[in-house]
Amino acid sequence: MGSLHGKRIVIAGGSGFLGMSMARYFVNEGANVIILSRSPPKVHSDWRWVNWGGRSLGEWKDALRSADAVVNLAGRSVNCIKTPDHQDEILRSRIESTSALGQAMRSIDQAPPVWVQMSTAHIYGDPPSAVCDEDSATGIGLAPTVGREWEQAFAASKLDNQRGVVMRTSFVIGRNRGAGGGAMSTLGWLARLGLGGTVGSGSQGMSWIHETDLNRLFDKAITDENMSGVYVASAPNPVSQAEFMRTLRRTVRMPIGLPSPEWLVRIAAPLLLRTDPELVIYGRYVVSKRLADAGFDFEYPDLVSALSEVDSN
Repeated sequence: MGSLHGKRIVIAGGSGFLGMSMARYFVNEGANVIILSRSPPKVHSDWRWVNWGGRSLGEWKDALRSADAVVNLAGRSVNCIKTPDHQDEILRSRIESTSALGQAMRSIDQAPPVWVQMSTAHIYGDPPSAVCDEDSATGIGLAPTVGREWEQAFAASKLDNQRGVVMRTSFVIGRNRGAGGGAMSTLGWLARLGLGGTVGSGSQGMSWIHETDLNRLFDKAITDENMSGVYVASAPNPVSQAEFMRTLRRTVRMPIGLPSPEWLVRIAAPLLLRTDPELVIYGRYVVSKRLADAGFDFEYPDLVSALSEVDSN
């Protein structure tokens, strides 16, 4: 990978778990980081925050001028009950923020030469056993629709002379450092309580990536001029939900993991966790063909090493 040292990188939607992890990584690599978000990051470090509503053009556009790269992570969390209002917000927050970035870059001189765009591995839907890669068909339902619309908004917003990279990202394994630990914090908590057992059949796919590898992958996307187009951002060894939770229980040293039938999850997830039960009832197996061709090596290619690293910190 090339060097990020001295590069100015703008992270749109960078105040959440993934944004904070990425900002910290970029700063440690010597980059100058600007975070665009509605509210200031809860964690303070050597980055600059610029207020950004994410919907319309404003003075925030000046943060993009002469930047070396823009990373777009903006979008409402899918970890919620999928009411009609929430579904609308999940879609609009992604489309409108992506379009706003495109408008901003057309309104300034010296726009960033590379745009790295977050997308989702949920775009493939929930095939029971098929292993999906960059060439696979996309699925049906809310998440695949959001993924397709998101990527289409990016394609329409990206400048003609801008190198664009799309990351179809799977479940991210990471640590809680004050900005939240994503869904991994909830899974770890359930496992420690002895509730981290098989959900439903347990055969649904759990595709994952360690936060360090995700950050390194975005680093490579910024610095490697040969990277462009769509990539599956996921470790090369997806597992079933049953195997994921079994490995997590071993990692946190909890021998018990009570199973949860599908009917119970459909009742308990909205009532107790205020989230969508289908996030754990269904899943997908994804791998990348293009990352191997790009010469990307994972630091955490297997689940045991990934979970152990998180548990040790």
